[in-house]
Amino acid sequence: MDRLKNKVAIITGAGAGMGKETSILFAKEGCSVAVFEINEQDGIDTVNQISANGGVAKFWKVDVSNEENVKQAVQEVAATFGKIDILINNAGIVGVDKKVHELTNSEWDQVFNVDVKGVFYCTKHVIPYMLENQKGSIVNLSSIYGTLGSHELTPYHAAKGAVFAMTKQDAISYAKNNIRVNSIHPGTIMTPLVKELGSRMEGGLEAYNKLMSEKHPIGHAGEPIDVAYGCLYLASDESKFVTGAQLYIDGGYSAM
Repeated sequence: MDRLKNKVAIITGAGAGMGKETSILFAKEGCSVAVFEINEQDGIDTVNQISANGGVAKFWKVDVSNEENVKQAVQEVAATFGKIDILINNAGIVGVDKKVHELTNSEWDQVFNVDVKGVFYCTKHVIPYMLENQKGSIVNLSSIYGTLGSHELTPYHAAKGAVFAMTKQDAISYAKNNIRVNSIHPGTIMTPLVKELGSRMEGGLEAYNKLMSEKHPIGHAGEPIDVAYGCLYLASDESKFVTGAQLYIDGGYSAM
């Protein structure tokens, strides 16, 4: 229960799905958690759940696509907890399902502002605190779609590919400072958002779940806690010799 004892983590998109499960798991492992979430009620719910179980967490309403908002929140986290050891760049959106020739500038920018600039802004403003401590762990949530092609979601593919490349670059840039940067590449994870999207297809959520299960060699889709445990390993000192790596949590999808 002490894999992150006395550490401080910022987790973005921490109000639901993978971010919420990661926040709860980190708190159970002794971490003080800064919950960054644009949806105020969702963020408060995460904090309340952690507090009810004896953990330490505080909510900040943060739009990761707004640099000043990110900068101020990061400063407040450092002032509140005294340091920042871990950053989990989880916040993201899927965006529209269009091919390149069909996309508008605003549709493209909407995805990149959150999924790429959000990672950039949070990393940019957390790094100085990690440099001060000469230690830190950053985990970027990319996707299997960050390294593979498909028949859907062009802007999302491009954005998650940018996160994949940025992870490697930052891992090299800060390795000498003992700041590790790794990426996680989930397959289909049954978050509330994915379930809602799946329920819209013909046959509803049951049909969607069957379709996605068949695409993953392991025979079923993943759950948010599966990704949370991957974040826990990469955030902890257990992975002290791991940087610039990609952890696929995808039921074997990328192995095909």
